Amino acid sequence: MALQQQPGAGGSVLRALRVVEAVAAAGDGVTAKAIARRLGCPLPTIYRVLGTLVEQGYLVRLHDVRGYGLGYQIAHLHRSLVDQVLPPAAVRMIVQEVHATARAATYLFVFRDLDIVVAHLENCAEHPGLPGMRAGEPASPHSTAGGKALLAGLDAARLGAVLAESGLPRITRRTVSDRRALDRELMRVRSAGVAVEVEEHQRGFAGVAAPVRGPGGETTGALGVSVSRAEFTARRWELEDAVRSGATRLVRTLAVTPGAALAP
Repeated sequence: MALQQQPGAGGSVLRALRVVEAVAAAGDGVTAKAIARRLGCPLPTIYRVLGTLVEQGYLVRLHDVRGYGLGYQIAHLHRSLVDQVLPPAAVRMIVQEVHATARAATYLFVFRDLDIVVAHLENCAEHPGLPGMRAGEPASPHSTAGGKALLAGLDAARLGAVLAESGLPRITRRTVSDRRALDRELMRVRSAGVAVEVEEHQRGFAGVAAPVRGPGGETTGALGVSVSRAEFTARRWELEDAVRSGATRLVRTLAVTPGAALAP
C-alpha cells in the first residue's frame, strides 16, 4: 500500500513520521516538492503535514534557504531519552576514571527492554572511540564487545528474544553473523569473563568489555573500551585489566549505594 493510501489516523501519523525522516535525511533547506517526490505523496498533502509539524516544533521553516529543517522539539526528545538511560553520578565518575587511566574511549552499555543502549560514554579528541557511538542510542549486540558481554549473561529464552529483535546483520567482513558461531563466541566470553571484538563493528577498531553484575549475579551492564586495532594489539592486556577493574568498582559502588542502579 502506497504511503498516501494509508487509511485513518494511523496513516496520518505514518506520513508525519516519514516527512520528519525525509527532512532529516535531506538536511536543512529541503523543499516540500522534494519531500513529495521522495515519499510519493501529493504536494497538498505534504504541505498540510509540514504545517502541522512546524506548528508543533518538530520542523522549522527556513526562509533563507526556502525550505525545511528539523525542529528543536526533536533535540528535546533526544535529550529526554539520554536522561532516561543516564546512570547515577557515582557510576559516571567511574566510567570517566577508566577513560582517563586506560587512555581509551570508555562506554557503559545497559539493557532497555530488548535493546542494548549506550547509557554513558566518555571520549575525547585524542581517544574518540567507535564512530557513530553516542549516549542514549542503541548499540549492536553481536558486533560490539559490550553487546557480547551483555548477551553472554542471558538465559536461552532472553537471548533468543534479544537476537530476534536485533537480528545478526553482517556489519563488516569479520562480524559474527551466524547464530551457532555467536553461541560459541558467547561461551568463550563466559569462560574468559570478558568479551573482545576486533574489527567486527568498524574496520580499524577493536575493543574489550567486562560484564557488570547485579546483587543477584545477573548481568545488568557492560563496561568497555574501544581503540584502534593497532593500539589494541599493543595494549590488549592493559585494556582488559582496566575494564575488569572498572566493572568490579561499579559492582561495589552499586552494592553500597541504596537504590542505585546502572540506569533508571
